[in-house]
Amino acid sequence: MTMAVGTEVYNVDALPVKARGLSYTDGELDAALRGSVSGILWDEAGESELQAVLSSMVTTEFSDKSVRRILTGLPTPENWRVGEALAEAFLVEHRKCEFPWPSGRDLRNPAASPTGTDLVGFQETETSARTHRFSFGEVKTSEQEAWPPTVMDGRHGLTKQLECLRDSTSAKDALVRYLGHHASHTSWFPRYQSATSRYLSDPCDVSLFGVIVRDVDPRSEDLVSRTVVLASNCPASTSIELFAMYLPKKSICTLSSRATRLKEGKHG
Repeated sequence: MTMAVGTEVYNVDALPVKARGLSYTDGELDAALRGSVSGILWDEAGESELQAVLSSMVTTEFSDKSVRRILTGLPTPENWRVGEALAEAFLVEHRKCEFPWPSGRDLRNPAASPTGTDLVGFQETETSARTHRFSFGEVKTSEQEAWPPTVMDGRHGLTKQLECLRDSTSAKDALVRYLGHHASHTSWFPRYQSATSRYLSDPCDVSLFGVIVRDVDPRSEDLVSRTVVLASNCPASTSIELFAMYLPKKSICTLSSRATRLKEGKHG
């Protein structure tokens, strides 16, 4: 594991919702950016598969150069995208989650921003029969010196997005369909089947995560009132966890350049 679990700086659980503040050092941030976050950020697994497909079609020096051009055409990620990758790495390594189809693969314009729920996948459970259930996550990255930052509230804020996933079966149905379109003939199809089986029996049987990535002093005000709101009328079979990830001060504005530099160093 390269994504540290972080140091817990506060606990504002309002059961059944769990809410924790976690702080990270420069060393922990660099280790994550050099390791698992890099794989997520540049979709290394997907790029490797694409390289194999394109390379199998190379017949001339000209086409070989074209393949290299296509494979090196990825844009530099924005700071918010690095924040999202940090959140994803945390959930994968410390909450038994898997998000098998990166939203970036659906973009026709690589410079565009994906829309909809940020993280769509599965979480491994403790049951022996239906081993996985669907897991959906929303992530916000904020440099704002306010507690909570404005990205937590409003129509498109983190709280409302999680309320929608908690309460709207149609919103979850759309995500189940979305993942299903990509699931056939994949290594993760059995996990999709398991999660779908649970979901068809109970559409509330999902895990929801909300993550805010910050570079300011940790304060429980970031999560405490949102936890209470989300705990109200939460279905018994739905689990909700909130995390505030506190990076070193003033580090968010450098996340993109930092991740790029560490990636280049890793590959020599």
